[in-house]
Amino acid sequence: MGENLILGYLTMTVCLTVQCMVVSLLLRILVALEIRGLIRPTLIRASFLLVTVMLIMSAGNLLQVALWAGLYCSLGEFHDFTTAFYHSVVNFATLGYGDIVLSVKWRLLGALEAINGVLMFGLTTGFLYTVLRALMQRAWDDRLDQVRLTKQSST
Repeated sequence: MGENLILGYLTMTVCLTVQCMVVSLLLRILVALEIRGLIRPTLIRASFLLVTVMLIMSAGNLLQVALWAGLYCSLGEFHDFTTAFYHSVVNFATLGYGDIVLSVKWRLLGALEAINGVLMFGLTTGFLYTVLRALMQRAWDDRLDQVRLTKQSST
């Protein structure tokens, strides 16, 4: 069990590092876009921005799934990466189909991967919410500014 915990926690640490790097990259890109005035809270632009952020964050999650799959292959649990990747996606997403299972020796890793997946999806959701909230605040402020200007020009 100790070996499972050590390998699991090390893999979780690497996964968190990957997701933090993805968030950091996205923050840099979003700040650069904001400085250039390219982020506008219109329906189409906001939707495009949110979809793009979601896809990039999902790519980070899939990279983590691949890391877990690589671990399973290196432990001899699966002979091909495709099966390991499928099993990893099922664990990471906490679906738990049970059609493919780890050996008794390594089965705790599946549970640790599920914990990791919940945490990483939470980070992804939190970041998406933060972007959406910023867009909504921007739209709110813009509308209030328009109302104030209209009131000032009518008086």
